[in-house]
Amino acid sequence: MRIFVTGASGWIGSATVLELIGAGHQVVGLARSEKSAAALAEAGAETVRGTLDDLGVLRDAAAASDGVIHLAFKHESAFSGGFQEAAEADRRAVEAFGDALAGSDRPFVLASGLLGVAPGRVATERDMPAAEGSPVAVRLGTAAVAVGFAERGVRSSVIRLSPTCHGDGDQGFMAALVGLARRHGASGYPGDGANRWPAVHRDDAARLFRLAVEKAPAGSMLHGAAEEGVALREVAEVIGRHLGVPVGPVADEDLSERFSWLGGLVGLDAPASSARTRELLDWHPTGPGLLEDLDKGHYFTAPATA
Repeated sequence: MRIFVTGASGWIGSATVLELIGAGHQVVGLARSEKSAAALAEAGAETVRGTLDDLGVLRDAAAASDGVIHLAFKHESAFSGGFQEAAEADRRAVEAFGDALAGSDRPFVLASGLLGVAPGRVATERDMPAAEGSPVAVRLGTAAVAVGFAERGVRSSVIRLSPTCHGDGDQGFMAALVGLARRHGASGYPGDGANRWPAVHRDDAARLFRLAVEKAPAGSMLHGAAEEGVALREVAEVIGRHLGVPVGPVADEDLSERFSWLGGLVGLDAPASSARTRELLDWHPTGPGLLEDLDKGHYFTAPATA
């Protein structure tokens, strides 16, 4: 298959590109810069220059492909207080892909998130939250739009990824927690630290995206969760041990100051099952668990971002 991938030079995207090429697929990646284009070429992929705001470019690239994997998101804007703007740009891009693929029965795979799907209980693939008033409402709504493409003749699927998609080179949530612990000289967790986040290794996530574009049924909701839930206290303890700093609870009123942009998220209890995904796609994660991966030490070899 000739597969168009957005976010192809990103951390998860670059692994997905290699996974697709290794399985014999031809990859065309969206590149915002010469650096991204060069990285894609080195990996063996073709490139299309453009951004998520270039809707015509996105439609044309999708129309010329056998399928689309949409991984890109304006993370820089989201992390600097512009989450709503980033989510709206993502919605426009997804709608453009839907228009380009309508009636073709070709696959469209969207990357979404698991945080906020079913707070306080184990989320399943059957959960479709409305999430009105939530800071992630637009993105959750975009996932519902993508699932609905099945009614327009698109073999659409959505992969709700664990917030802790981890591995060597990660600069996401886990790297941020390490950086914050280093900055404050202490590794903290909210409340009693019993709240759980699901986790998945980067390589297992990449394999799931390949399986989805190859064979996910139309209208599928999938979960990229190798571990149902890892307690934030356990994460903090591993970080504290590696950095040699004290570990302890952080009061609710101090979460924003202590955890920066993660302050509104770190207290969520968001475990998630992937039982239906595993059965549907024969997906069997093989990567290390989150705590084992943290213990490998690569998160602590250089100053992490926060």
